[in-house]
Amino acid sequence: MQISFHGHSVVKIKTNDKVILIDPFINGNSQTDLKVESESPDVILLTHGHNDHVGDTVELAKKHDALVVAPNELADYLSWQGVRVHNMHIGGAYTFDFGTVKYTQAFHGSSYVTEDKQIIYTGMPGGILFTAEDKTIYHAGDTALFSDMKLIGERHPIDVAFVPIGDNFTMGPEDAATAVAFLKPKLAVPIHYNTFPVIEQDPTHFAKLVEGTEVLIMSAGDVIER
Repeated sequence: MQISFHGHSVVKIKTNDKVILIDPFINGNSQTDLKVESESPDVILLTHGHNDHVGDTVELAKKHDALVVAPNELADYLSWQGVRVHNMHIGGAYTFDFGTVKYTQAFHGSSYVTEDKQIIYTGMPGGILFTAEDKTIYHAGDTALFSDMKLIGERHPIDVAFVPIGDNFTMGPEDAATAVAFLKPKLAVPIHYNTFPVIEQDPTHFAKLVEGTEVLIMSAGDVIER
């Protein structure tokens, strides 16, 4: 399995001959190295409906007939845009030919703002547990710290955890370090920071706060092999 980080909350996974993009916010993302015209995902996984996570999903999915897996209301909304979807919800898991997806809770909001300034409710936000090739990747999505992260870590041995540290909209470094202590992944990667002024953070500060887990600060384009 090959896992790469591409700025903000964008993660790419290559496994079982499939390319999977999580939260493909590319256009407008000052931190990414990706170009929409160069990406050809087979699958897109979405944590929630905010524009900086849905990003370029519709264009990519239509162009490549990619399957979009998303929380129920968000999946419905995207299906109305002509996208092929698989609806899921918090606590549910489904095994696809590319791996197993399970949605966890996340404490955040979820809505999509259209170009004409309409706010579309897109259901519950979530985190994603993705398992393939006997490896489990946890993308926490946008979330506050919550104590049930302990249960997630106990029930699902995690190889790599992507956790937001930007503060303001999500956990900050201190809460994110506690989240890592709860989750007990083999490797923790900070995400969702420095894209906008209000979420500017020093990831080395987060790394210093984490005990007992390796922290990898990834730049856009960096790759993990598992």
